[in-house]
Amino acid sequence: MSAAVGVFDLHADGTPPADPLVLARDWLPADDDPDRPRATLATVGTDGWPDARTVLLSAFDETGFAFHTSATSRKVAELAAVPRAALVVLWEGFSRQLVVRGDVVPDSAESLAAAWAARSDHLRRLAWCNTDELAALPRADRVQRWAADHPAPGQADGWAGYRLQPRELTFWAAGDGAASRRLQYTRDAGGWTWRFLAG
Repeated sequence: MSAAVGVFDLHADGTPPADPLVLARDWLPADDDPDRPRATLATVGTDGWPDARTVLLSAFDETGFAFHTSATSRKVAELAAVPRAALVVLWEGFSRQLVVRGDVVPDSAESLAAAWAARSDHLRRLAWCNTDELAALPRADRVQRWAADHPAPGQADGWAGYRLQPRELTFWAAGDGAASRRLQYTRDAGGWTWRFLAG
């Protein structure tokens, strides 16, 4: 992902966009870019402890930030219990970071199908074949099973999608001749408000 300055430079003087999604759209690649951003998804564990893992950011628009996974995964159980999450996207070289916090809702069938179509063959195969049963086998058996398994065409059974609807977005930029700086947007009934914070 490029770190080039676009609609607003966090270190420049002036007023940032009133809508944080304008800035997010400027920072993030288009949904049809095959090089999808990796993001850390943080949830509340069913045991009450924080939990986190890396996911692909499948898509982004005004309805939120989409990610997709197996319906039997731990994160799905956690989101069913507490449908809130945080998502952290980190740019190469630690030049930028975007933190999104909000509510999580099931993604649409259309978005689910589009995300599946955009997945590489390897990731589609993982969705079909990578089970706890496979993980418990000795390495030789796992290698043999992986080589022999030929998933059915089409979307994997139990593949699920979610969309994080932001209540807060925090944009962070590394310092270039100055300290790092954050721009935090918070949404309430009146819309978005913003403030600058120390990096």
